[in-house]
Amino acid sequence: MAVDDSSDEEIADLQNRLAELDDERASILTALEQLKQRRMVEAPPTPASQIAGVASPSALSNVEKVALFRSLFRGRDDVFPRRWENPKAGKAGYAPACNNEWVRGICEKPRIKCSNCPNQAFVPVSDEAVRSHLQGRDVANPRKSEPFVAGVYPLMTDETCWFLAADFDKQSWQRDALAFLATCREKGVPAALERSRSGNGGHVWIFFSDPVPASEARKLGAHLVTETMELYPDLRFESYDRFFPSQDTMPAGGFGNLIALPLQNGPRQMGNSVFVDEEVRPYEDQWAFLSSLRRMSRAEVANLVDQASAAGRIVGVRLPLDDDDDEPWLAPPSRRRAEQPIVGEIPEKVEMVLGNQVYIDRSVLPPALVNRLIRLAAFQNPEFYAAQAMRLPTFGKPRVISCAELFTKHIALPGAVPMLLSTSSLPMESAPNCVTSDMAARPWGRAFSER
Repeated sequence: MAVDDSSDEEIADLQNRLAELDDERASILTALEQLKQRRMVEAPPTPASQIAGVASPSALSNVEKVALFRSLFRGRDDVFPRRWENPKAGKAGYAPACNNEWVRGICEKPRIKCSNCPNQAFVPVSDEAVRSHLQGRDVANPRKSEPFVAGVYPLMTDETCWFLAADFDKQSWQRDALAFLATCREKGVPAALERSRSGNGGHVWIFFSDPVPASEARKLGAHLVTETMELYPDLRFESYDRFFPSQDTMPAGGFGNLIALPLQNGPRQMGNSVFVDEEVRPYEDQWAFLSSLRRMSRAEVANLVDQASAAGRIVGVRLPLDDDDDEPWLAPPSRRRAEQPIVGEIPEKVEMVLGNQVYIDRSVLPPALVNRLIRLAAFQNPEFYAAQAMRLPTFGKPRVISCAELFTKHIALPGAVPMLLSTSSLPMESAPNCVTSDMAARPWGRAFSER
C-alpha cells in the first residue's frame, strides 16, 4: 500500500511539474512575441548593405532563375492570369491571358466570361511569360508600355496543387503572419513569408515536392491556423483572409482563385513583392533564399494531416466523426470527437458577467482553455459547403464563422454559452463554477441587466 501511495505522489508531482512547464512555456512565448514586436517598432531603418539575407550571392543564371521560379510557383500550365488596369475608371483586376482578348467580332467580354467563351485562345505559361513578369514588361512586345504582372491558378485540373499560400492583410498582418510562420517552424513545416505587392499584407508560402490533393493541403493549413490560435490566444487573426488554393475542388466552369506571383519588378523596387525574414526585412539575395527552401513531400503532408485528424486538430470547431469510421458502434451519441485534455491549472471558479454578451474573465484561464471557449462559439458556415458541393465560387464565404470577441481581460461569447459549457466535453472533473459578479461595477452590464 505504501508503494502505491508513493507512486501516486510521484505521479502527482510529475503532473504538477508538467503544468508548471506549460505555464512557463506560455509566458516565454508571450514575452518573446512582445519583444519581437517592440524590436520591429523601435529598430532604426537598416541600410541596404546590412539587410539580412543569405550570405553567399546567387550564382544562378537567368535561365536557372526562371526554372527555379516555375518549379516553386507552379500551377496550371495551360492558362495564367494577367493583371489589367483602367486608370480612367480607377479599376484593376486579373483576367486569363488570351490571344483573342478584345479582338473585334471574337472577344465578347464582358458579356461572356472568359471561362465560358467559345473562342478561347489562352496563352500557356512559358519561360517568356515568367521573364516578362520578373522584368515588369512584355519582353515579346517591348513597345507596350503597360507593366506585365502575372498570377497563377494554383488548383490543377486534377484538383491537386504544388504549394499552399496563406493570405494575411489588414493592419495586424505582420503580427499574425509571423505567429503563423513560427507555428510552421515548430511543426517542421518549411515556409517562407512574402510581403505583398501593396506592402499592406503578406503571404506565407509552403511548397511541395509532389502534387498534393488540394483538400489535404488546405487541411494542413487549417491545422496550422488552429495550432497558432492555441499558442497565441490573444491573436484575433482578423488579418487572415484565406488559403490558396481556395477550393478543395475545381469550380464548375472556372479556374479556381488566383494568387499574384511575387518578385514583380515594379513593386520589388519599393521593397514589396519580396520575401522577408522574421523582422520583415527583405532578404538581400532573393534567389539564394528561394534556392535554400525545402519542399514538403506528399507523404510528409499526409502524415501530418493524419496525425492532426486523429487528434481532432484540423479545424478549430467541433467536427462530426468520419462516415468511414471502422468502429462506429464505439462513437459517442453526439457523434463528436472527444476533446484533448487541457494541460494547466484550471481555476475552481470563473467569473462570468451576463450583459449584451456573456463576458468571462480570461486572465485566470490557461491559453488552451481560452482557445477552447472561442471554438465553442464557432461553427461551420453552411453556405461555404453548399457552394463548394455545387462547385461554385466560395469567395467571400468564410469556412468557419466565429461569434467570440477578445478584450484585454475578458472573452465575450453569445448568450447561449451556459448551455454550450454544460454540454461541452471540457477535460475537467466538472465545468467551471460560473458566478455572476456585481454588474453595476461593469459598464456592459448596466443596460442589459438580467430580468
